[in-house]
Amino acid sequence: MGFKCGIVGLPNVGKSTLFNALTQTAAAQAANYPFCTIEPNVGDVAVPDARLDALAAIAGSQQIIPTRITFVDIAGIVRGASKGEGLGNQFLANIREVDAIAHVVRCFEDSDITHVEGKIDPIADIETIETELMLADLDSLEKRVGALEKKARGGDKEAKESLDLVQRCLVLLQDAKPARLLERKAEEEKAFQMLNLLTAKPVLYVCNVEESSAHDGNSFSAKVFERAKQEGAKAVVVSAKIESEIAVLPPEDMKDYLEAVGLDEPGLNRVIRAGYELLQLLTYFTVGPKEARAWTITRGTKAPAAAGVIHTDFEKGFIRAETIAYDDYVACKGEAGARDAGKFRLEGKDYTVLDGDVMHFRFNT
Repeated sequence: MGFKCGIVGLPNVGKSTLFNALTQTAAAQAANYPFCTIEPNVGDVAVPDARLDALAAIAGSQQIIPTRITFVDIAGIVRGASKGEGLGNQFLANIREVDAIAHVVRCFEDSDITHVEGKIDPIADIETIETELMLADLDSLEKRVGALEKKARGGDKEAKESLDLVQRCLVLLQDAKPARLLERKAEEEKAFQMLNLLTAKPVLYVCNVEESSAHDGNSFSAKVFERAKQEGAKAVVVSAKIESEIAVLPPEDMKDYLEAVGLDEPGLNRVIRAGYELLQLLTYFTVGPKEARAWTITRGTKAPAAAGVIHTDFEKGFIRAETIAYDDYVACKGEAGARDAGKFRLEGKDYTVLDGDVMHFRFNT
């Protein structure tokens, strides 16, 4: 499993340009006018992980299979989207289907590229979209209250618990705060997620800056980072223009280009890392002569559930997991060396898989 990340933002902030660069396609039309993206474009991207290449080299794997991330390019949201303005209902429905929101914010000045609000103000842009999402959530929750109250009066315990969550969310939203900031107990998390609120989605702010600011950002992006810190979100700096140029380069030329513009890696890597951290995801590996493969799971996943990501039969018949930490696998130059060094472990059903674990599952058929 990877994760599905919806790219949102006001028109003309660089969403489609970034999407094209990230997916290395021209599927999303990048044009200088609102609503150039009408249907959401979907692109699957391999998650870059240098550890996978290192493992494959040690094991002599014939094939390398990275895990993948799905990006959904959602058309630009405008003021009034919650009331259906600018194809708003369609766009909001698309956002409901993703795991996280990558909110692209314009942090550059360019007189040749119009801004839908007529000025460059990234915080105001964020608030425009956040307001539309909050208004949509308010409308959604208010419609549910009557039916939940009726069930709760009838003694329905689940409805009573849901009503309490809904009312607490309404208070927060009416105070102009997103639902993801709701303080809740661990046992309420499942019911909270079932509300399927737009503002409950984790948010990653992608600050689209001019080329000269691609490394350290600028005064605009600094404001976005400060906002992200205040609300427990994540933020990264990316130059969509640079990413679009990198996307068409042959791999052997990419390193030289990145060095020339003062970057260590493509912006895609930063976006994915921040997204993984936001959703508390991690990667484990399976390695052998045929293939070296990366698998994505949620942090805190037990060994049987991790095995189930490969095949449901692995989880149902789980016996044990043969496990080597990535650093140990590399230091010992493979499985045999790890065994000799006492770094090869047999883990049971209660083992919590760690990032970088190299695993082989034993199971009953």
